[in-house]
Amino acid sequence: MSMSFERYMLDMVQPMRDDLTRIGITELRTPEEVEAALPNAKGTTLVVINSVCGCAAGQCRPGVAEALQHEVTPDNLYTVFAGQDKEATAKAREYFAPYPPSSPSIALLKDGELVHFIERHQIENRSAEAIADDLTDAFDRFCK
Repeated sequence: MSMSFERYMLDMVQPMRDDLTRIGITELRTPEEVEAALPNAKGTTLVVINSVCGCAAGQCRPGVAEALQHEVTPDNLYTVFAGQDKEATAKAREYFAPYPPSSPSIALLKDGELVHFIERHQIENRSAEAIADDLTDAFDRFCK
């Protein structure tokens, strides 16, 4: 792959990353960052598997942003980018068993254990508001 193409891809994807980082979600870009963050996270942890697809842009990222306006939110907020930070994404997915790889997707962990998971098929045919409602219900159940 040429350097100019790689730069183009990075430039193209950066706004998709910024949709989540600008609302306070920390990117995990390497397997080591995932390994340092997820198993050691105390309390509740939201992990967004971001992607370049239309449902990530139209439903997933806006739904997460809306949910994070709720009065009850997770203690820790992370994201990995499928197709971009492949090794970090693979490492994060190890925490989401028994669910198969899916992007975009959204996981909620409590003290390192998966307690709620929204798969791609639960994102692509729903509105951002419906995803936000799903998340805020999970926040109310697990983050208090």
